[in-house]
Amino acid sequence: MVTDNITLVIYDITDDDLRNKVAHLLKRQGLKRIQKSAFAGKITSSQRSEVIAGLKRLVKDEKVNIQIYVLTETIFRNREVIGVEINYDGETVVIT
Repeated sequence: MVTDNITLVIYDITDDDLRNKVAHLLKRQGLKRIQKSAFAGKITSSQRSEVIAGLKRLVKDEKVNIQIYVLTETIFRNREVIGVEINYDGETVVIT
């Protein structure tokens, strides 16, 4: 069951290999890349728990910063986007 909430994950990871693993995990869980270090999408709270558990397993004691926000669809749609929308990895970046 998909919720009306948007899960937004942003991260600052300097290690290329770890950063790629995090991105791959987020894609597998159904999130779409919206910036180079940001993913968003409509997932259930159970899927969000899986994302959090997977991220914790991946990063362990590494020096990283990952933040996860749960936003209403209205708040997400009312965001200000400055500049152009970019298509990352052949993915659409618009979440509707």
